[in-house]
Amino acid sequence: MPTHVSNAADSRHLRLLARCYGIQTAYRDNNWHYHRATPEAMLAMLQGLGAPIETVKDVPDALRLYRQHIWQRGVEPVIVAWAGQPTPFDLRLPMVHLKTSVACHLNLETGQEQHWEHHADDLPTTSITDVEGITYGCKRLLLPPAIPWGYHRLTVDTDDHTFQALVMVAPARAYASETVKAQRDWGVFLPLYALHSQRSWGAGDLTDLQSFATWVADRGGGIIGTLPILAAFLDAEADHILDPSPYAPVSRLVWNEMYVDVERVLGFATAPLMMPEAPEALRHAPLVDYPRLMTCKRRCLEDLAERFFADPSDGQHAALQQFLATHPHVEPYAAFRAVGERLRAPWPSWPTAQREGHIQAGDYHEPNRRYHLFAQWMAHKQLDALSHHCANQAIRLYLDLPLGVHPDGYDVWHEPGLFVRGTATGAPPDALAPQGQNWGFPPLNPLAMRQQEYRYCIAYLRQQMRHAGVLRLDHVMGLHRLFAIPQGFESTQGVYLRYAAEELYAILSLESHRHQVTLVGENLGTVPPYVNTAMDRHHLQRMYVLPFETRPEPTQALRPVPAASVASLNTHDLFPFAAYCQGLDIEQRRVRGLINSDDADRERWERMATIDTLHRFFVHKGLLPEHAKAPAMLLRACLTFLSLSPANIVLINLEDLWGETQPQNVPGTQDGFPNWQRKARYSLEEWAQQTEIDEVLHAVNTLRRQGNLG
Repeated sequence: MPTHVSNAADSRHLRLLARCYGIQTAYRDNNWHYHRATPEAMLAMLQGLGAPIETVKDVPDALRLYRQHIWQRGVEPVIVAWAGQPTPFDLRLPMVHLKTSVACHLNLETGQEQHWEHHADDLPTTSITDVEGITYGCKRLLLPPAIPWGYHRLTVDTDDHTFQALVMVAPARAYASETVKAQRDWGVFLPLYALHSQRSWGAGDLTDLQSFATWVADRGGGIIGTLPILAAFLDAEADHILDPSPYAPVSRLVWNEMYVDVERVLGFATAPLMMPEAPEALRHAPLVDYPRLMTCKRRCLEDLAERFFADPSDGQHAALQQFLATHPHVEPYAAFRAVGERLRAPWPSWPTAQREGHIQAGDYHEPNRRYHLFAQWMAHKQLDALSHHCANQAIRLYLDLPLGVHPDGYDVWHEPGLFVRGTATGAPPDALAPQGQNWGFPPLNPLAMRQQEYRYCIAYLRQQMRHAGVLRLDHVMGLHRLFAIPQGFESTQGVYLRYAAEELYAILSLESHRHQVTLVGENLGTVPPYVNTAMDRHHLQRMYVLPFETRPEPTQALRPVPAASVASLNTHDLFPFAAYCQGLDIEQRRVRGLINSDDADRERWERMATIDTLHRFFVHKGLLPEHAKAPAMLLRACLTFLSLSPANIVLINLEDLWGETQPQNVPGTQDGFPNWQRKARYSLEEWAQQTEIDEVLHAVNTLRRQGNLG
């Protein structure tokens, strides 16, 4: 593809078109170095975003078409109205039509309607421009005051044109509980696959999570946290794909049936099932064997599903139909999975009709489709039971919303126009990943999201918020921009893609209030200052991870903990605290070749200095005896510091409490490390009996209810 930019005009037009489509043509990295997007990268991104171009020579025509589209659509497809604030919007019309009357109709979610009219001459003109020989004018209108929260339909009629837009009316700040307990809450975190018990089948399930909630509630905590529990490719035999990463789900609209407790499934108690032998062997393995576990669970669930569907007189069928009616994505999802299992291939290699979304009954085995319907229904029922259990225990479920979805998954197949095909999301080079990062999944198309009126985004948020009390948004910078890498390009050659952040914040704020969910933004790493400013403005909680907040001064070794934050010692992508103290993460980076031996020695020395500074800081604060050097004592001092802080939530990694040194995930590793597979060292029954853990959590609970650190 010719990409030669022959003159300054070509370059200017290319960059202008890129900005029209949301491409950021330059950025500064975390070292403040300036990077300009290459013509090749911009052209590739523009094609992925749907711009009508093949070469640089097509850019001027594409620019003209874009300007025509903007002025011909009359009003923006989405209008945000922050509750209680006056909201203007623009109407664009040819000047010859600006002498007409303008009638506005607002259809509210409730079915009520509001009407108002203007004469175009009475409206202020904000701009006039010529587009392809037609002179357009832009008139400024106002929405009426006191519109209730919600998603409403605006229709604007003139003598010759009708335009429509989605009006989102939202509170300016996301939901925040007013109870004192919620404002000084604490909880415990563990991935659900790692949360195994003596009764589960080789990985944690939703019954284990229910037991976890009771255990935390009994110790005064108010939160249980885990990683995403969305559908994933775990059955290599059926899917021809195996990807256990909770951050590459098949869909953000359905749950992972691996977490269903088979023994609580409808019909299990009365069905003469032959229990598989595999659970016992899987139960004692140190790693989760996803293919064997899924094969084992699926055989049982398939048997139960067939028994259920074979009895049409069962009164539960009405409940299933109600579930499918209120979850319209489940039936096409089940058909999608069944087709993939029949063809034993990812959807991009399916025959044209199925690849393009046209599935008929003969394209799949009906028992496979019924299995997925039944499994999703059971997951829904068990999550509902978990939600009620947590509510009764005054526990909030802390869920995690992944940034993207698997490129071979349901969402990309079902909503192909919403994703930028031939492009992967990632991160530019930084100190932890000098070559940049490519996460493999496609970014959402910001223009298509607006044209679709964010239907998909609203759906996946509601899927989480039906059950979550706290929702963590992975890589919150994605509300503003994402680093996108066109296929065939290195991670260092990616460009940033911008999103309509205020529209996304409006959806988040509105949905959080409707579901009474606290929002947490993962704002770690290279985050521009305006992201934190926007989070504060809209009341999203920040993350405060203690090792990232250290300073060299012994009396000020830690930056203050913000009140609107979730404070912790690490995340799922970091080594546990004991490993951090020993510098095991540094050695792991050396082994991977990310740093050389000299740099590793320097970082170890710096880490030892940091640990010493923390020790002196805590001694100065009276949180640690002067001669207490053991890592377990430093851990307790860190937890004391966080517990006495004004942080909204203190989240404790359960594995830190017994000095675990192995991480759950090492970013950037594909082979050689069991990412997302390692079970907790102890079963639920074992660690629930450890008095040392109880002592730590009792101290945390007392301190969280006591007050702030002076």
